[in-house]
Amino acid sequence: MCAMQLVIPKEAIERLSKYRSVLLRLKALGFVKVFSDNLADAQGLSASQVRKDFALYGMRGMKRGGYLIDDLVERLTAVLGVSGLLKTVVIGCGHIGSALLRTYGGRRQGVSVVAAFDVNPQKLNPSADVPVLDVHELVSFVEREGIRVAILCVPEEAAPGIMEQVRRSHLRGVLNFTAAHLRSDAQCIVHNLDIRMEIEKLFCLVEMVARNSDNAAVAG
Repeated sequence: MCAMQLVIPKEAIERLSKYRSVLLRLKALGFVKVFSDNLADAQGLSASQVRKDFALYGMRGMKRGGYLIDDLVERLTAVLGVSGLLKTVVIGCGHIGSALLRTYGGRRQGVSVVAAFDVNPQKLNPSADVPVLDVHELVSFVEREGIRVAILCVPEEAAPGIMEQVRRSHLRGVLNFTAAHLRSDAQCIVHNLDIRMEIEKLFCLVEMVARNSDNAAVAG
């Protein structure tokens, strides 16, 4: 069975995506080869984990010669299915939505926000380089342009209603920036990104590191 036919676990997808990001940066800096140790250090993993991930999908290095970066990028791109420009739309033009629109409104690292949607008439601008359209145009736009993934940045209370429109469209994935916990189904995968929770997790990790340092100092 080839790599493209394998069902990739979510954890492996995250690692492979991170490898690809590091490789693209190394390539931009002019590097031609890379070693598993380099990628392991960059991701906080073991070199054996990197080699295991690559071997599982048919990516093998040269003995004592490392891996060719171009080959790895090509294979990872194929395995992850991220070749070409990744077109998406933003739903909700508040602070987060507007920031994403400014950052990815056009091409940036292979991602392009091609349109945004909102319910506020004062925010609509159909003639802009990246048009801001009425949210009621979402279904028709997605179907016409072949968009598969959207970024949801609406207020929490509006999220369930917007998801009803999403499920009526051809969208197959949603990156949810709202505080509402939305569920995936057979038609649409939802990735919930709770910024408050991520900040809380970071504070917890910082506190754990600080406690370990204090304990080590006392023990010393």
